[in-house]
Amino acid sequence: MSKQLTIALVAHDARKADMVEWAVFNAELLSHHKLICTGTTGGLIRKALDQKGIAADITCMNSGPMGGDAEIATMVVRKQINLAIFLIDDLNSQPHEADIQMLLRQCRVHNVPIACNRYSADLMITSKLWDDETYVPLEPKYIEFNRKNS
Repeated sequence: MSKQLTIALVAHDARKADMVEWAVFNAELLSHHKLICTGTTGGLIRKALDQKGIAADITCMNSGPMGGDAEIATMVVRKQINLAIFLIDDLNSQPHEADIQMLLRQCRVHNVPIACNRYSADLMITSKLWDDETYVPLEPKYIEFNRKNS
C-alpha cells in the first residue's frame, strides 16, 4: 500500500494481548503508517514491535478510562483518522462506557471504518481500496425516511 494511513488502535484490558499479537502479525504493514493508540495499548504495541526490531510511528494518547477514547474520537471528528481498530471486551462492563460508545458513534457518523475484531481488522487494513485513486467514500446521508410514501 503506497498511501500512509493514520490508524487508531484501542483495546480493552482483556483484549490487549489480542491487539499486541495482531500488531506483531501485521508489523511490516503497520510500520508504514502512523499509529494513534490509547496509552497502555500503545505502550504494549511499541514494546512488542521494538523487541522484533520494527520501528513504528506510534503516538500514545491517555489511557481509555482517562480520556484516550475521547481524544481519538476528537481526531475522528477532525478527519485525522483513516481507520480505527477497537478490540472491545464484550464480556465485561467498562467504567467509561460512554466514551466507548462516543468513539464508535463518531466513527459511524464520520464514515471512518472501524474494526472490532481481528478478522475485520485484517480485511480492512489489506483492502485494495486504500490505493484506488478513483475510489472516494461517499458521505453518509441522513435523511428522513417516510414510510407512508414507500
